[in-house]
Amino acid sequence: AAAVRTAQMIVIPGGFSGGDEPDGSAKLITAFFRNAAVREQVTALLEQRDGLMLGICNGFQALIKLGLVPYGRIMDTDESFPTLTYNVIGRHQSKLVRTRVCSTRSPWLAGTEVGDIYTVPISHGEGRFLASQELIEQLAANGQIATQYAGLDGYATMDTAFNPNGSVCAIEGITSPDGRVFGKMGHSERIGPALYRNVPGTYDMHLFASAVRYFKK
Repeated sequence: AAAVRTAQMIVIPGGFSGGDEPDGSAKLITAFFRNAAVREQVTALLEQRDGLMLGICNGFQALIKLGLVPYGRIMDTDESFPTLTYNVIGRHQSKLVRTRVCSTRSPWLAGTEVGDIYTVPISHGEGRFLASQELIEQLAANGQIATQYAGLDGYATMDTAFNPNGSVCAIEGITSPDGRVFGKMGHSERIGPALYRNVPGTYDMHLFASAVRYFKK
């Protein structure tokens, strides 16, 4: 029988974790992960044990602020790093949006194909991804732009009706260089047979099923 690696993953959830305080945008989560003992174990998970990390909404904000996406490690960030900031409309957005898979290099996306469209619920006030043009080009070249907000034609869009926060290049999710750390704004974990029954679309991205298969290789 094939050897099975010990499943080791960290998932940072959304849902206004910790009441979105202090000062919002996952700063409480970030402070926790910068604790020396926690930082040491996260580093070991990623660099020695081939572990996985996933951050959704507030979790994505935390991964960005820690440097885990797009760089793959906890590091000291500055104003040159990418960020997630206030939605362009200046208020909270809560709706269903369409996202397009544009890279499957992440183990979390092994159950998808490039071009697949998934409908996901979003609920955030600070989801606008911003980065320098140079970094955007690097992420695109490396296949680290994982998902983008898409219009009815299936292509990335800056239309606020479909891109709820105005993210540059319609970016909804990015990964670390090797794909094992994945951050996204849309709540792909909010799936179930009794949800969204009156709205057509494909909701299940098979994130966790794909992660389990990764550890069975």
